[in-house]
Amino acid sequence: MPGTLVHVEIGAADADRAPGFWSGVFGWEAGPPMSPEMDYRMFRTGEDQGGAIFPSEERGNLRVYFDTDDIDETRARIQSLGGEAEEKMPVPGYGWFAACRDTEGNAFSLWQSDESAS
Repeated sequence: MPGTLVHVEIGAADADRAPGFWSGVFGWEAGPPMSPEMDYRMFRTGEDQGGAIFPSEERGNLRVYFDTDDIDETRARIQSLGGEAEEKMPVPGYGWFAACRDTEGNAFSLWQSDESAS
């Protein structure tokens, strides 16, 4: 459903410590780093929802991703309403995302599933 929160990213000063906090609060179990080159630890919060914990110097706010059926149309609507929407970027084999800001400067992202994204 468009507008459903589907993913959240949590930047961490200590990506080994942070999963224990979120597991203790909500029972989320983060997996191991996706690869030696990418310390991005995925977890599930629901059937079609989840997130990731990763090392980051930028902390203080969670990055949320909202589902959309048409990322290009939603980006255009955000811009027409005075917000900001960056170009969409592929996650090959999974879909597209675009970083955005609302009229108050709050950061969020869009997500469109699309297995043909490359």
